[in-house]
Amino acid sequence: MGRNRSFDDGEVLAHARQVFLIHGYEGASIGALVRATGLLRGSLYGAFGSKRGMFVAALRDATNSKSRDSGVLNLVLVALMELSGRDHEVRGLVEDYLAKVSRLGLDEGTVDIVDIASLLGKTLLRRAHIRVVADGEGR
Repeated sequence: MGRNRSFDDGEVLAHARQVFLIHGYEGASIGALVRATGLLRGSLYGAFGSKRGMFVAALRDATNSKSRDSGVLNLVLVALMELSGRDHEVRGLVEDYLAKVSRLGLDEGTVDIVDIASLLGKTLLRRAHIRVVADGEGR
C-alpha cells in the first residue's frame, strides 16, 4: 500500500507549470522541477512517474477550463512546439482545449468564435517579446 500524498497537487502543478513556461519542456530539468515544487525527487517520480508525466498533469490541469489566460496559452504553445508532434496524449489534450476555446460564446447564443490561430500567434509573438500591434494602431 502506497503512502498518502503530503502535498497539494494544484500547488505543485502551478510551480511545475512555471518551470515549463520559463524553460520549455526539453529545457526543464528534474532538478529545476524539484527545486520549484519542493518535492523530493522520489516523491516527484512517485506522484507523476516522470518529467513527461508531470508536464501532462500540468497541461491537463491548465487546460481543464476554457481560460485564455496567457499562462495557459503559453503552456499550450510549449506542448504544440515540443511534444504534440510525437505524443498522442499531449496532442489530444491540446486539441480538446482548442475545441473548447473555439466554442467560447456559442453557449450564450452568439457566433463569436475565437480565432485560434490569431490567439496562439499573438501569444507566440509575446513569448518572443515581439510587440503585437492591432490593425489601425500606430507604430
